[in-house]
Amino acid sequence: MGKKTIHVSDFTGQVLSADDEVVKVVVLEHPDLVAGPVQLDATPVDVESIDDAALDVAVVEIHDRHGHGEPRRVVLTASEFDAMATDVPMAQLPAPGPDAARRGHAAGALPGRRRRGGAPPGPARRGRAALDPVRHRRLRPGVRPLFG
Repeated sequence: MGKKTIHVSDFTGQVLSADDEVVKVVVLEHPDLVAGPVQLDATPVDVESIDDAALDVAVVEIHDRHGHGEPRRVVLTASEFDAMATDVPMAQLPAPGPDAARRGHAAGALPGRRRRGGAPPGPARRGRAALDPVRHRRLRPGVRPLFG
């Protein structure tokens, strides 16, 4: 007995032959996605249309008291965001220096708030909550507990 894998473009429904290039597209955020990222199969032509439709955007995190300890992520068109900068144009804002990664300011980290590894607080809390039922089941007699 054998298995046969057939790739189908999730965008067009086109069956892809073994010679066709399969492109993986991961949808990280979408208003209708409630369960997290989704991976889709596509053709190079499908991806070209995605590239053509791409927008110039600014993705910002707002850290304030309204977020109850969690930052809010907002996506605006770059022109809308640029219009807010009435004093200094965005292109003239200081760029991180070459040692920013060493100081912990790379990849979205904020100055003064070093990340020392592990998951950010929100995802970590959700991960712990998802593991609680598993830990509870594993506490039965004769079952090795997780993490210790």
